[in-house]
Amino acid sequence: MKIAISSQGETLNSQVDPRFGRAKCFIIYDTDTGNFAVVSNDQNLNAAQGAGIQAAQNVVRQQVDLVVSGNLGPKAYATLSAAGVKTALWAEGTVADAVKLVVENKLEITNGANVQGHWM
Repeated sequence: MKIAISSQGETLNSQVDPRFGRAKCFIIYDTDTGNFAVVSNDQNLNAAQGAGIQAAQNVVRQQVDLVVSGNLGPKAYATLSAAGVKTALWAEGTVADAVKLVVENKLEITNGANVQGHWM
């Protein structure tokens, strides 16, 4: 399984970013191999609008199965959902903590956005 985790930094020890569309980057973690890659989200950090949709499109291009982030707006959620990407809301620790929770099946899959658009 490939997981995209919104992150405040570029390592597994980085904090999960509670923002999806305006996260610093995404850690793409492969639970089968233990390998990970960093995908920049710089283009959306200060975007006036559309950050959630653009971030979701970037994540979908990575062919992930699941996104973990603290918050998801309605457009980001709709974009991910339309591509068949599941989502889970969590931002209480590090990227490594999030991976462990996913592997142990301890995160609940969401069925919608949890914030309005333009959340910063």
